[in-house]
Order: sequence, then structure tokens, then C-alpha cells
Amino acid sequence: MLRMTSGWLKTIPVVVGLALALLTAPVSAQNANGIVQGTVADASGKILAGASVTLNDAAGIAQQRALTDKDGYYSFVGLQAGRYELAISATGFRTVERIVTVAGNKQTLDVKLILASVAEEVVVEADDNSSIAVQLAPVKALLDAASPRTEISSLYIREFTSPMTDFSDITQAAPGTMSFSVNGIGNGQAKTWYRGFKDGMYTMTWDGVPFQDSNDPTHHSWAYVPAPAISYIDFDRSPGTASDVGPANFGGSIHMFSPKLSNSMQIQDAVSYGSFNSTQYLGQFNSGLFASNKANFWFEGHHQNSDGYQTGNYQQRTAATAKLTYKLTSATNFALVGTSIIVDSNTPNSDATRRQLFHHGDNYLMESNQYQADGVTLNPQWYRYYNYHIPTNFEVATLDSDLGSGWTVNSKTYTYSYSNHQHYQNKQDSDLITTALPSDVPDGQSLSAITEALSSNSGINKLNQYNRIGEIATFASASRYGVLRFGSWVEWTTTHRYQVGSDPRTWVDSTVLKDLKFHERFWTDSVQPYLEYQYVGFPRWTITAGIKSALYRMTLQQYADGKTVGNLGGNAFVYHSALYNSWLPSIEANYRIRSNWSAYGQYGRGSVIPPSSVFDATGAQVGTLPKPTTADTVQGGSVFRTNHFSVDADVFHIHFQNNYTSYYDSTAGMTYYYAAAPSNTIGFEGEGNIALTRTLSFVLNGTAGQAKYEAANAYTTPTGSAFAAMPSYWVSNAAHDTESAGLTYQSKGISFGLFNKRIGTRYDAAGNATSVINGVTTTLGSGQNMTYDPFWMSNLFVNYTIRKNSFFDGSKIKLSINNLLDNHDQVAISSAANSAVPLVPYVKSANDQLNLLPGRSVMITFQMGLSPRER
Repeated sequence: MLRMTSGWLKTIPVVVGLALALLTAPVSAQNANGIVQGTVADASGKILAGASVTLNDAAGIAQQRALTDKDGYYSFVGLQAGRYELAISATGFRTVERIVTVAGNKQTLDVKLILASVAEEVVVEADDNSSIAVQLAPVKALLDAASPRTEISSLYIREFTSPMTDFSDITQAAPGTMSFSVNGIGNGQAKTWYRGFKDGMYTMTWDGVPFQDSNDPTHHSWAYVPAPAISYIDFDRSPGTASDVGPANFGGSIHMFSPKLSNSMQIQDAVSYGSFNSTQYLGQFNSGLFASNKANFWFEGHHQNSDGYQTGNYQQRTAATAKLTYKLTSATNFALVGTSIIVDSNTPNSDATRRQLFHHGDNYLMESNQYQADGVTLNPQWYRYYNYHIPTNFEVATLDSDLGSGWTVNSKTYTYSYSNHQHYQNKQDSDLITTALPSDVPDGQSLSAITEALSSNSGINKLNQYNRIGEIATFASASRYGVLRFGSWVEWTTTHRYQVGSDPRTWVDSTVLKDLKFHERFWTDSVQPYLEYQYVGFPRWTITAGIKSALYRMTLQQYADGKTVGNLGGNAFVYHSALYNSWLPSIEANYRIRSNWSAYGQYGRGSVIPPSSVFDATGAQVGTLPKPTTADTVQGGSVFRTNHFSVDADVFHIHFQNNYTSYYDSTAGMTYYYAAAPSNTIGFEGEGNIALTRTLSFVLNGTAGQAKYEAANAYTTPTGSAFAAMPSYWVSNAAHDTESAGLTYQSKGISFGLFNKRIGTRYDAAGNATSVINGVTTTLGSGQNMTYDPFWMSNLFVNYTIRKNSFFDGSKIKLSINNLLDNHDQVAISSAANSAVPLVPYVKSANDQLNLLPGRSVMITFQMGLSPRER
């Protein structure tokens, strides 16, 4: 029996090898004489020359590409028998997909394209160019772009990011961006900066729908739109055209899109494990076409957890995304996509101090011991005194239809909600350390000598919860001269927020008014009607001009508290409201110099309304309501391609208003707002890809420029308060320059990517500059008095994927290494100083809170893919 078993075991590798050989054997080349041909026209029947036609196999992998000739004609010859998909696209039109079956004969397929919204147009050239450099490029620009845009491809997201990635990490592929997560990739909330714009100064969308916080338009990379729900990203560094709706096109728009569904059934299961005890389990199912080839369904679910790079900063996320598409009629399509996430973490509300990092190492944040060294006194830095619980959901239903006679309509109805319930200890040992130190090295005092017991109200019970519903409707009409678009974005939001003192030992809230930090409910209604025209009547020119109105109404109910608004004269709460509106014009033009070379220019205005904190003032009384802040952007650039080289570059000038300066007039009992000095950002951006061979390419991008406030003269307000003069200084966290370089190799299922990014010198402020004139203390804004040195980040990715006519299509082994060189650079400081004078050198303190780059992280992924498609 043992000998038989041993013999049988010896035959297993042979059997498995033969089975794999059969499964992965290419389809026979017999009957490779099929032909697919046809013409491409617009909805009115006008022939479209230069339209892109891509022939994909049943797995969705591109086999051949072509451009229609002057008569709108295309053809593919020498095709093997089987089922194929044609993807046809052209500027201003939605990509159309058609299924065709080839059986050694000639198939004729004439196609009429439907007008697209601006957000849908960005997919036109994403993967359909014959240039080798463009095909290999992980990020690229479009020849039809009329503003600086970077297309971050699905290839980059799939092959050259960590399995723990999030949308903030992905956007680092674009020129000029900066993002970091001090607890490791995907292990906390990360933000993106670019062109001097911080999070909240730009719009983010998923499948064309904007999402953001309700008190201000910031985002949460750990709690919205997980990476598996992102196929590719269109990063538009401009206010966009009128039809680009959103709350903060002030700085630009980052458009994320859900995955394109395969026409064949696919199943994937993956497990990833790596540094900081990080794990991820993921499963995906794509049904392929069903219901007479009219429907398709996709589902993704994953669970990840990590100890995090920082001690005690544990993270856990469970998420699921589903997408259904259905072709209702030959002219009407329906899609429903939704995602749900639950995040739990132990992230505190503050960062580690210089003293803590000196004593415990640069990954210190919290402690695992409940008690101090004496074994009796509770430890206020015990990690269990800090926790987040954040469930979110996001659903989008899209209906688009060709109404005939050149008219189309697109409707997106959506809802999403966010609930951040956080408990955290508000008093830490570091609160007692006030000694200013001349260097990074503390005076050697032991932390054990500085302790503080917890008190009954030293914790904070915090809630930030909102729900949104909205509708985006677009009507379009095509003629021989161009495309007319008009529509609107309408949205309704309800919000509940509070912070109250609580006992961290029991999390029982205080009932004393002075321990209530704030409590408010508010309702926000918004509408953005727009009108634009895309003119194509001039040869080689595409000119788009339009205007929209950004109208918002915010109604607030603020409760009496012990800190922010006070006791409100004995009233339990007060109501107030604000109405904001901005008219936002835009015009842009693209000129096709040659088929592989274009130039563009743009002017656009974006806006963002003041945050709800405007009314967080004594008595909730505001004497002067601040207006929406606006940004006027003028920029131009060019895109150029050859077979082995692609490059795009642009120059820009942005004039934008900034946060308002406030002061409290005790005589009037009112808070007044005045606009702070505006700022100007000028710069240059460029990115490109060089195809060294058909498999090896070199990708690079870079930026240079400056973002500085205008100098402001001293002045006196109408109520008699005096403001001191302010010099010109840098906008916080605006990098003077950035550089990125990478090397990629892609061949026969093997992909390799090495990427390096450098963030140049930045400036920041230690606290706020203040002025005391006539007994009135006025906050003037942050002054430039801290300088951040440049820092580097290097990442390495190696993948092997089984594909091409295999039952195990999509099976993969992946190695991801973030921060390859293990840099621990200091990237941000929260100064312990309560105030500072502009341009006066910053003095280091033991109480300063620091952000450092996390250490090197290594992850390995094993993915099993199954593709039981027809043969």
C-alpha cells in the first residue's frame, strides 16, 4: 500500500503538468480568416473619421486597434473563430460596446455613437492608442484634453499599488501631488495636496457623483470608495467646464470610476499578508453576460486588518461593492453600483510628541499598558481609550437613453451616508510638558515622572453623522456644429454633530453644560444648474464654453454649550441660515496640430462655500456672513506622442481667495468676518513615458512653481477694529517642486515597477499669527515660519499573472514594497505654540506633535483566478 501511494504521488506532478498545459494551451490557429468591418457615425448619421475601434477577446483583452478613415470605415482581418467585443469611441461621444461572433466569415457592424457627458469623455483614449509608449504608460494624458489631466490607468492601480492602497495613495501618481499615511498605506486617513490646494479645496467623484463631508468638503480615504471599487482615475487639475459639478471645483476634480465588467464569467480569491501584521482577504465574482446578453453583475468583498506601523494604532476594515448593468432597450442602459464599508480603529485625536518619540522610538503613538509604572494609576495613553467606528454606504443608479434626433439624456440618482462615532481620551502626559527645547533632543526627563490620572470628563464622545440624496441630470443635443449640454445637480443633506465630555473608563457622558463642547444639527440644500456648448465647426478645433450657478442654502440648529456658542441667553437652541451663490464661467479650447500633437488653453472659475463652523461663534451671532471663496485659473499646455515617446506639459496661474479672518466685537456681541489676503500660484507641470523596448518603459513627471499670499496693508474695519500689515509668505504645504521617476517592465504575465517620488521644500506655520490692537485680539492667519526639508519615497512591485486562454486567468503572485529605502523623514509638524509672528523663525518644543514617514512595509499576495468561459 505504501509503495502504491508513493508511486501515485510521483505521478501527481506529471498529471498536474499535463492538465495545466492543456488548460493554458492557446486556441488553435485554424480558421483564422474571419473579418469584422463597418462604419462609425454620430447619432444624426454624420460619418466620424478618426474614431477609435478596439477589438477585444472574450476576456476583455485588446487584440487589435484601428482608427476609422475619412469615410468612417474600419476593418479587422485574420480573426480566429470566436466571440469578440468591439469598443468604439470618439471625442464628445460615449464609448459603445458591441458583441460580434466570428465563424470564419465576414461580419459587418455599423455603429452610431451617443453623446457623452464630460465625465464620460475621459475614457475615450485611455487604452486605444497605437503608440507603444502610451500602451505601456501607467499614467497618461489625452490628446483631446482641454485642461491639465492625468489618467491613472487600471494597469497602475492593479499592478503598481499595494493591496492595502486607498484613493489618496493612488493619486500620488499624478504630477505635483503629495500624500502620506503615518501608520502605513491604507492604515488610516490620508490626504492629498497639490498646487497649494489642500483636501477640501477640490472635488472628488465616483462614477460622476461628488462625495464629501457636510460641514466642509473634505474626504476620508479609509471610509469611502475602497481601492477594489476603483478601475481608473481621471485627475483634472482645473475647475473644469460648466458641466463638471461638485462642491469644490475651486481646485480641480478627481474623478474615480468603478470597474468595467467583463463579458465572461470570472472568479477571484486573494489573500495578502505583510508588515505590521497586516492581512487582507478578498473575493470577486463577475457573472459575465446573462439575460440574453443584456445584463452583467459584479461583486467584490474584502476584509483587512493591521496592527499599523504606529504602536497601538490598530485598524480594521470590512467592505463590499456590487455593480449591475442592464440594457433595457437598444437605446437605453441602466447601471446600479453601491459600496458599504465599516471601519474600526484605535487612532487617537493627536500625534506623538518630540519627547515621546525620543524616549520610545519613531513609531510610538500609544501604550499597551492600562496602568502606569506604579500599577495603580490609570494610563491616559492606553490604546483602548481611543477608538473610531465608521460605517458608510454609497449607491448610484444611472439611466441613460438615446432619445433620437440627436438628443440624449443621462440621469444619476444617488445616496450616501457617513457616521463617525469616536471616543478618545483628551488629556495626555504630553499636555503637561511645556518646556521649549532648542533641539530635537529633550532634557532627559523620564515620562514616568510626568503622569496624569484620568478624570470623569477627560474623554470626548464625538459624533459626525450625515445622510445625502441627490440627482444629476444632463440633456445633450448634437448637430453638425457641436454638442449642446444643459442640466443640473441637486442635493439634500441632513447632519448631526456633537462633542461632549465623557468618562473614558465607562464612556458615560457628562451632564454638566460646561463639558458640552458643541452640539448642532443642520440641513444643506444645493443646486447647480449649468449650460455649455462644445463647438466643433472649425477644423481641428474643439471649443467649449459654459456657465453654472453654485447655489447653497444652509440652515443650522445650534444648542447651548459650555464652550463654542455659550448658553445662548438661557435658550436651549437657536436657528440661523445662510444663502450662498457663485456664478462660475468657463471656456476651454483644444487644437489638434497633427494627429499625434495637440495644444490647449483654459480659463475657469471654481468656488467653495464657507464651512458650517462660521456660526461657531459666541452667541452664534455673525455680523458679516463670509462669501464663497473663488479661484480663477488660467492655464495652457500640449500633448505629444510618437510610437516610443509620449509627453504632456502645462503652465498655470491661479488667483484664489483664502480663509476669512474673524474677530469678536464685544460691544456689538457679534463675530465679524473679513477676507484674508488672496494668494497666487504659478507653475509648470510635465509628465511623460519613454518606451525603451516593447516591454520596458521609463515614466517620469515633475513640477516647479510657487504658491504665495499677497502682501496686505494695515487697515481698520467699519466697526473700528484695526488689522496689522501682513507680508507675503508661502501657502502652507505647497511644495516648491516635485519629481517622480519610474521604470516598468510588462511582458507575458510578468510586470515590474520601481517608482521614486521626491517632494521638494515646503513651508508651514507654528500656530496662528495674532494682533492685539485697542484691546481686541485678532487672528491674522498662519505665518510662514517653518521649513520642511525635501523627502523621498520609493516603492517596488513585482507581479506574475496567468492569462491568455487559461482556465486560471487572473491567478497572480504579487510582491509589494512601500518605502523601499526605509526613510523616516519628518513630513509635518503641529506646533505647541499657541501663536506666532509671521516670518519669525520657529522654535522647537518638546510638545510639538510630529508626522514621520512610516517604515518599510512588505506585502505578498496570492490570488486564484478562475475563468470558466465558453470555448
